[in-house]
Amino acid sequence: MTKQTRYFLAASGAVLAAGLGTGLVAYYTGGFQPVSASAVSNELRYIPADATVVAYADVRAIMDSDVRARLKEALPLHDERGQKEFQAQTGIDIEKDIDYVVASLTAGAEKPAPLVVARGRFNDTQLETLIREHGGAVEEYKGKRLIVAPTGHNDAPIQSGSVTLAFLEPGLVAIGESTAVRNSIDAQLSAHSITGNNEMMELVNDIGQGNNAWAVGRFDVLSQQAKLPEQVSARLPQLKWFAAAGHVNGGLSGMLRAEALDEQAAENLRDVVRGVLGLARMQAQADPRTQALVESLQLTGTGKTVALSFTVPAEILQMIPKAPVPQVQAEQPAK
Repeated sequence: MTKQTRYFLAASGAVLAAGLGTGLVAYYTGGFQPVSASAVSNELRYIPADATVVAYADVRAIMDSDVRARLKEALPLHDERGQKEFQAQTGIDIEKDIDYVVASLTAGAEKPAPLVVARGRFNDTQLETLIREHGGAVEEYKGKRLIVAPTGHNDAPIQSGSVTLAFLEPGLVAIGESTAVRNSIDAQLSAHSITGNNEMMELVNDIGQGNNAWAVGRFDVLSQQAKLPEQVSARLPQLKWFAAAGHVNGGLSGMLRAEALDEQAAENLRDVVRGVLGLARMQAQADPRTQALVESLQLTGTGKTVALSFTVPAEILQMIPKAPVPQVQAEQPAK
């Protein structure tokens, strides 16, 4: 695989991770603006109705957040040279050009099909030229322009399972496995999208209110897709739905919610969570910072619903130590 093709695949992977890792993004980075499902209703029309997981993340706000700036100081992972080289090859400035993503995962017969719909500013011509020069192909599918990048070696033919980038609308692209991208276009054209899935949309509208990152999905379908050993699957909670959301306002706050198959399964899960919280509170007594976080954990829910909320005060985030500045060795004079 050539260097330039890897840039395209890296971009796809980065956006996929941003969307599907929404829960972790909300917890560790912050800085979002509240967005409900209605604000991304246009993007949701490209998510197939049978999607197993739907997630949202405000990428632009993450990049602009004070918390991210703090984490950049604490984590020696930022490579400005790599970022500039990526921008030169793809025309995408990660810091400024991606506004937000709506991602989905659809369980399939063989493997899940990931998809990301990204809103931002993209240089269509530069991306198309880059992939065509390095083994990619340009196709038309129902009026949408697709760029298909091979996932094999330099001379590998385009095949099913390739990464595909589709230009859906001005400033809106889809990235994912080829079949998933085509299904996305079909969903929008046929009006058979996730917006017509009443159960999923009820969760999306509920969890999205007042939060700035969220993810909802079918736990039972995911557990079946994983094909876990019977002795493992038998011990998993009997859950149908899960949801996660986060909000940032100085500190961090978030919520995890699960809907069990019946009230007894929900009560069993609450008992397990109560035991874990009790143990955590005992162990946190020696550390005031950890204790403040653990004490913020609140277990709620009635009937078939179990919810756990948390808050991370801004004071704790300010305690993140800065990474040491790398020492530059002076050149030794020539002998």
